[in-house]
Amino acid sequence: MLPLSPDSLRQRLRSFASRAQPLRILLTLGSLMAVCGYTGHPDAVIPLFLGAIASALAETDDSWRGRFRAQLVTLACFAVVSFSVEALFGRPVLFIAGLAFAAFWLTMLGAVEARYKAIAYATLILAMYATLGIENQATHGHDGGREPLLLLAGAAWYGVFSVLWCAAFPAQPVQARLVTLFTVLGNFVRFKASLFEPLRGIDIEQKRLSLAQLNAEVVTELNAAKESIFRRIGARAPTGRISRYRGLYLIAQDVHERASSSHDDYNALADAFFHSDLLYRCQRVLGLQGLACRRLAVSIARREPFEVGEETVQALADLRGAIEHERARATTPERLTLLASVEALARNLAQLDGQLAGASQPSARAGRTEMGLFNRSPRSWRDAVERVRRQLTPRSPLFRHALRLALALVAGYGVMHLIHPAQGYWILLTTLFVCQQTFGDTVSRMGQRIAGTALGVVTGWALLQLFPQPLVQSVIAVVAGVLFFATRATRYLLATAAMTLLVLMCFNQVGDSGLLLVPRLVDTAIGSAIAGLAVLLVLPHWQARRINELAATAMRSHAGYLRRIVEQYRTGPLDHLDYRLARRNDHNADAALSTAVSDMFREPGYVRPRAGIALRFLIRSHTLLSYLSALGAHRAALPDSPHMAVLRDAAEGAAAALESLAGGLQGGAIADDPAAEPALRAALAAAVAPAGDAGAAERTIHTELALVWLQIDALRAHAREWLQPGDEAAPATLET
Repeated sequence: MLPLSPDSLRQRLRSFASRAQPLRILLTLGSLMAVCGYTGHPDAVIPLFLGAIASALAETDDSWRGRFRAQLVTLACFAVVSFSVEALFGRPVLFIAGLAFAAFWLTMLGAVEARYKAIAYATLILAMYATLGIENQATHGHDGGREPLLLLAGAAWYGVFSVLWCAAFPAQPVQARLVTLFTVLGNFVRFKASLFEPLRGIDIEQKRLSLAQLNAEVVTELNAAKESIFRRIGARAPTGRISRYRGLYLIAQDVHERASSSHDDYNALADAFFHSDLLYRCQRVLGLQGLACRRLAVSIARREPFEVGEETVQALADLRGAIEHERARATTPERLTLLASVEALARNLAQLDGQLAGASQPSARAGRTEMGLFNRSPRSWRDAVERVRRQLTPRSPLFRHALRLALALVAGYGVMHLIHPAQGYWILLTTLFVCQQTFGDTVSRMGQRIAGTALGVVTGWALLQLFPQPLVQSVIAVVAGVLFFATRATRYLLATAAMTLLVLMCFNQVGDSGLLLVPRLVDTAIGSAIAGLAVLLVLPHWQARRINELAATAMRSHAGYLRRIVEQYRTGPLDHLDYRLARRNDHNADAALSTAVSDMFREPGYVRPRAGIALRFLIRSHTLLSYLSALGAHRAALPDSPHMAVLRDAAEGAAAALESLAGGLQGGAIADDPAAEPALRAALAAAVAPAGDAGAAERTIHTELALVWLQIDALRAHAREWLQPGDEAAPATLET
């Protein structure tokens, strides 16, 4: 066998490090199993494993310092809840009262930020694990106090691996986030290219809906990458790879803005250039740029230099040639106007290509733009408390979920005592895992949890018969734990089966786990049913009830983004924090609206009679955002002139109209057009009446503002339709 070269060894090490959490679980569970086997205490395996798993569930992406602090907080929470469970275990009333109290307030702690949300959720899970362990401890006659200590030992042992891993591979999570970001961004750009097919009869609205959903995925990954970078730099100036990764993140933001932009109505373009290859050339350029994003993701994963290639350069040159050819043939003002939009698109694509070319040296951006990131973490304990306080209202989905979960656990505890099944605390654990904040997620988990448990029970029974040797069962338990963490975010059914298998193998080390097979299935079904009834009956928070609020937030975010863009036409393109924050807030609001509408279609039909209107509103809102993105993509300092004054007034009028629409959505009544709007529209229509009087940039602004006003009109009409009494005439469907 040939020895590995240094480069090959580094590549293997990076590949090894990229499988972060499953590998840490492998090291943790494997070492714990080995210690228990060596010392002759197989009965300690269950609490040690469960403590390690709970600690891993509390883990979030962080620097080693942040992870160390979070681990201390996690162990403190685990200690309080585990010893409290043991103290109250024999007192049913106090036990369930304490559990419900903890479930409510720990869930509300998720309002602070993702780190505390994970710790709170893991603490609740550890409370359930503690009840299982204490019940098993009582069955086998072990001394009290032993179970909490073993749970904490398992949690601390995983924490050691977690902190050391973060210290050894500080930039690896950021690298993984950027790989995912550019992969998703590449998919978004390639799908955007499909809008440029010059074919008649294409359902552009359906494509825009799919694009809005893809955009929500990109926004999610952008936010995750930003948080991952910020965890490692804080207020300090980044160095080394983190500095490069921050530059790549800012490039992704710019590429997203340019790829999100729309320069005219796609159906109008298809009709005008039906017999031309012009739109096909636009489609080819965008498709190549989407592939470039994916190649950039591969280069980041391999830590290799990125080369854009010459294909896109040639495709852009061919596009410019096609534009010149069409210009020579264009004879009508309408065709010339649409051709001007294609020219603006070509300029935007050329600048997008320049952004991708800059990925070879992303740190070079530091001299040209402000590279600060906005910290969304709480700045003090007072800030954290205020975030929780703001959610203490029945209007808050988090408050409703916290109360719902607490009552579901109380109901599960009552059912458990009523029927006295073996290992009845699995009912509570199942309820905790299945009960989610939205109806659709809960129903999805119900089916996957029951099916996964059945699969795990059948597989466990077969493996127990085939491999009665304790050593083999221990290996299976460790492998099942690794499989759980490798699949829990993507394949919940398989993850549930793996966890069921782990529990069966571990319990068989200290007794006959065959006795758990049927009770585990029954308890899972009961716990899932309780969770489903809770989300249906206890303060259900249907998405249709909050669409008004989310839509109003989106309209205000559109207005804020538009105003920041208009400022840039005075000062020139400056990617400072205020501008990027307005852009990110707008995309976040659009993604939240898209997610809520998607969730609405997973809820019972009787609670969403107007879902079709919400769907059309979402499509118009996302289309408006694409026109704003085009205005942002073409930012340039333009001289003051009467013409630009009219355009600025029209932009300010559009922002005011969006804010008025937001107020109407929240107030439940949409006001008529403000008196100033007709004058603004008339001025806008006349602003470039003489085609030769306006430059290319001013023409682009005029076109985009006219499209913005059209979307505002459509949004206002949909909002009125949504708010009027009565049921929607036709049921809505959602195809993705």
